[in-house]
Amino acid sequence: MAKLLIERRTKYTPKPRSVRWCALRLAVWLFAAIATPAAALAADLPDTIDRIRPSVVAVGTFQPSGSPRQQFRGTGFAVGDGRFVVTNFHVLPEKLDEEKREQLAVFSGRGRTARYHPATVAATDPAHDLALLRIKQPLPALSLHTGSDPREGENIAFTGFPIGMALGLYPVTHHGIISAISPMAPPQLGSRVLSAKMIRAMRDPFDVYQLDATAYPGNSGSPVYDQRTGSVIGVINSVFVKETKEAVIQKPSGISYAIPVRFVRALLQEGQRG
Repeated sequence: MAKLLIERRTKYTPKPRSVRWCALRLAVWLFAAIATPAAALAADLPDTIDRIRPSVVAVGTFQPSGSPRQQFRGTGFAVGDGRFVVTNFHVLPEKLDEEKREQLAVFSGRGRTARYHPATVAATDPAHDLALLRIKQPLPALSLHTGSDPREGENIAFTGFPIGMALGLYPVTHHGIISAISPMAPPQLGSRVLSAKMIRAMRDPFDVYQLDATAYPGNSGSPVYDQRTGSVIGVINSVFVKETKEAVIQKPSGISYAIPVRFVRALLQEGQRG
């Protein structure tokens, strides 16, 4: 009888250990499955930024005899064959001072190594607050997303020059997610708060990307891209969209918006034909 009891104990004692071992293995596997995508994105982003940075430029004006000679107005990025630069339409100056030989300009590089590129306007799309500039010396061009539209919750990043020349020509990157895809102008507002800009937007409605990331005025025109691939999915807009969507807010919110890249593709086609 004693020998039988010992044999039974020997048969049953491994079972609790086996259950605990399986549970531990399952927990490790689940943690790895959940953590791997986030870890992969965190590992990919620095490499993506290194690829993006040479294509991101400052957009402004240049005066040979001015003080300062450079005036910063926003951000842009190279597309197409590298001789085209996308930015926001509102970044362009309304008028250049010809007497002072003021020129539209693009500045590439970082800090003291920044280079000046004279620029001309190749095409504009005021309805979507986009402009396409042309430069002579090509820069590394970014790829424009051509697949299915991005979804809410997708991880994005954008690189540009927040607060402009105050921080110098050192590109800054912010990251977050697409928190919402919503109409350019909220249609439920009463007529008393509708501005002329909002009415125009409602006549030709289109969706914009609301981002869970902070953009500053100098970020206007920055490329919004997939953290892993660097493919551009939109263009930061910190003025045009806010004035329309947030007209009833007395103090502007920290929400950032982006214009979908499909409008950039159409503008680039127009500029290449010109």
